[in-house]
Amino acid sequence: MKNTVTLTDNRNGKSYEFPILDGTLGPSVIDISNLYKDTNMFTFDRGYTSTAMCRSEITFIDGAKGELKYRGYDIDWLAKNKIFLDVIHLLLHKKLPNQVELSEFRTRLKMRSFINEKMMSLFSAFPDRAHPMAVLQACVANLSAYYKRDMNFDDPVEYMELAERLVAKMPTLAAFYHRYTMGYPFIYPDLDRGFTENFLYMMRSFPHSHVNISPIEVKALDTVLMLHADHEQNASTTTVRTVGSTHSHPYSCVSAGIGALWGHAHGGANEGVIKQLEEIGSVDNVDKYIKKAKDKNDPFRLMGFGHRVYKNYDPRAKVLKSLRDELIDEIGIDSNLIKIANKIEKIVSEDDYFISRNLYPNVDFNSGLILKALKIPTAMFAVMFVIGRVPGWMAQWMELKEQDTIKIVRPRQLYVGPSSQNKDENLEKSNIEFSSSKDR
Repeated sequence: MKNTVTLTDNRNGKSYEFPILDGTLGPSVIDISNLYKDTNMFTFDRGYTSTAMCRSEITFIDGAKGELKYRGYDIDWLAKNKIFLDVIHLLLHKKLPNQVELSEFRTRLKMRSFINEKMMSLFSAFPDRAHPMAVLQACVANLSAYYKRDMNFDDPVEYMELAERLVAKMPTLAAFYHRYTMGYPFIYPDLDRGFTENFLYMMRSFPHSHVNISPIEVKALDTVLMLHADHEQNASTTTVRTVGSTHSHPYSCVSAGIGALWGHAHGGANEGVIKQLEEIGSVDNVDKYIKKAKDKNDPFRLMGFGHRVYKNYDPRAKVLKSLRDELIDEIGIDSNLIKIANKIEKIVSEDDYFISRNLYPNVDFNSGLILKALKIPTAMFAVMFVIGRVPGWMAQWMELKEQDTIKIVRPRQLYVGPSSQNKDENLEKSNIEFSSSKDR
């Protein structure tokens, strides 16, 4: 027997049945596709907090249990046993690669990591101090001009090439703009280096000189990128899918996703954590700021705690906490910021005010500290998020393309404006004089 739910309109006594759909994990959903047709009503769901906008087999989150899985693999297991390149392959190609597949995949990304030399002039078109996210968004949109509509976006082989190309070029674009703002010479990708190490090399190196990049630094950045690779239907991913539903160029979709991720409530949060720790300034000031955070009349909010989905400890935060502790001894982290962060975390984890509100550390709390330890400029923290998230965005876009039909995203609204406007009889007609062609 088909599972259904019955909706009864108490105004007229009419009842309507809607099917219940079950996934492999997570809550079931009520299919209301015919709601408007059957009832002449819409649902109202501010922020889509109770709405599933697609079917997906990529990422699963259980916010109550604090679980995150990429294609069925727990994030904790992936972080301990795999590298970011494995996860990219998993998201794009739907399977973890064997050694031969990983080697071939690594080679393809290396060869596609270079950007067209004509794009170099694009950097000079931006004003000094332009935010790296603004530049990156424009650069990705610009890439759509180089890889145009003559490609068949309905051919899985061709759109996989588009996906791998964008993943490969993102670190290069990010590193090149950083070099440009600093007035440093561009450092091209080194084909003898791994994906993550190459980014640090392009950021730090200088011609005819040796740059020392320790294995723990590569591991740290690799893990940060892995943890950001996908996160279900968040604001930026939903943006990518929404724009994708219009059949826009996939790079245009990702450019829109970058714009959504840039928001301080989304990808810019780890940058905000560092700025807030610097604002607090000393462990002696922590209690004062904790008091401010608990004062409902004070607009101050602790950055890096709480999550829209997780009502438990963010599993990504757990991985980063242990990684951060490793980095302290290996390469050193600003000890003052670490002391402040540790005191805040200890208080929050023991205070009923925060516990009752599910304000556990999220991924942003430690990722900013790790990126700072890796000498990544604070303004580029959100850019690092983008480099990590592009594989997930492209996997989501490809999943959209694989559907039998693509229905353009078109939410409805609850209109609360005026029902009509009467003409003002006293309103004088505009007295506009038009010159004749002879007077021009």
